[in-house]
Amino acid sequence: MLIDYKKNFLKKISKIKDNSFKDKIIKQAEKIINSPEIGKPMRYDRRETREIYIMHYRLAYAYDKKKNKLIFLEIYHKDEQ
Repeated sequence: MLIDYKKNFLKKISKIKDNSFKDKIIKQAEKIINSPEIGKPMRYDRRETREIYIMHYRLAYAYDKKKNKLIFLEIYHKDEQ
């Protein structure tokens, strides 16, 4: 499986100071890599993407089954939706 990260995603991860929260993000990312279809499928404008909840944040990613490609798009607070 090919795994890619958007620059915005990596930038937000680097700004997080809480190490326990970073660990939770890493654990969820590992779960996504092992089973890419576990996230909630999005609709409308964000079609073709999925999200998984981590405390008050959402981790958005896209999975292309045909190309076997996983792209981590962004992590954002639920109120920024």
